Amino acid sequence: MKAPSSLPSPRTVLRAVGSRAGRDRPHWAARLEDLKNSTVGAALRRMGWQPRLQPFHGYGSSDHVRVLAKVLYASPGTPASFHDQPVHDMRTMAVRGWRSFASQVVPRATVHVLLGDREFTVRADRSGIVDASLEVALCPGRHEVLLWTAPGNEVTAEITVVDPEAEVGLVSDIDDTVMVTWLPRPLLAFWNAFVIHQSSRRVVPGMAMLYQRLAREHPHLPVVYLSTGAWNVFPVLKRFLYKNGYPDGPLLLTDWGPTHTGFFRSGPEHKLHSLEQLAATYPRMRWILIGDDGQHDPSIYAEFAARHPELVEMVLIRQLTEPEQLLAHGTRRPLEGSEQAAGAPLTLTAPGGHGLLAALERTGEITA
Repeated sequence: MKAPSSLPSPRTVLRAVGSRAGRDRPHWAARLEDLKNSTVGAALRRMGWQPRLQPFHGYGSSDHVRVLAKVLYASPGTPASFHDQPVHDMRTMAVRGWRSFASQVVPRATVHVLLGDREFTVRADRSGIVDASLEVALCPGRHEVLLWTAPGNEVTAEITVVDPEAEVGLVSDIDDTVMVTWLPRPLLAFWNAFVIHQSSRRVVPGMAMLYQRLAREHPHLPVVYLSTGAWNVFPVLKRFLYKNGYPDGPLLLTDWGPTHTGFFRSGPEHKLHSLEQLAATYPRMRWILIGDDGQHDPSIYAEFAARHPELVEMVLIRQLTEPEQLLAHGTRRPLEGSEQAAGAPLTLTAPGGHGLLAALERTGEITA
């Protein structure tokens, strides 16, 4: 398939977003948060606290990669690997969610990146997030990138370089698609994020089996998890996916803090922007898009498919039950616009993974 000429490069996408942000005057809530970060950061430094890196799972192609991490303050004596615990270490799951949100970020910190035999210098944003697109040639497979802010606090981040022979990829929502959280409702979001044990979230029946079958059906299938959840819960989500048998892959999350334009980031905008970045990175990849009908996944996927119909293989939507719909957005029916849009690719719906798998077998999209 010929690569669409309308797709910008990943570096162009990142520069465009950065230039727009630079022209806008920050929202007063963002300026207040900057003041808080500066004041608290200065106090922590006087107490001897130092920056530590929390690495995230990045991705890339044969000529460039996207490195993701977060810079946080840590008390004196905290090991460099404090935020870099193995995904199979279940002991760290049995903690209250609020602990993930009680950390202090290090805004605009300088971070060094060693990838292969090349060293790069990047900067975190005002929220302490490192999101860097680096031009480097790597072979397909798993790679480790070394990150540090100062000698002695090095951590490793995982990078998945997708095989150029891969023709189909999978993008999956998380909340109410692979795990039951009812996260969009403010009260329940608070309860799930700050009160209950992080290990108590429930899996959506059959979804892991569905993803495993799709991975067998499509060799070299890359899997990307796309959510409006905060980067703070990255370790919890990563361990949840591992524990419940989901294919491993990068997580694309967001920051809950104020932005240049308001109190919170736009969830649909984050998802659309992330899909555009994936399209720019893999211009020949056709995507299986999986989500639920409790929020905006169907309309987001339909909009992306309208922009790039040649890049969407199919859309799979998990139908929430009436109680789940009520908890997700306050009514018993799916949101308006959650139905298949005119001109969208094949869209299948079912209450869970088993139903979606059966629908794929009936349509011949997957071998029975």
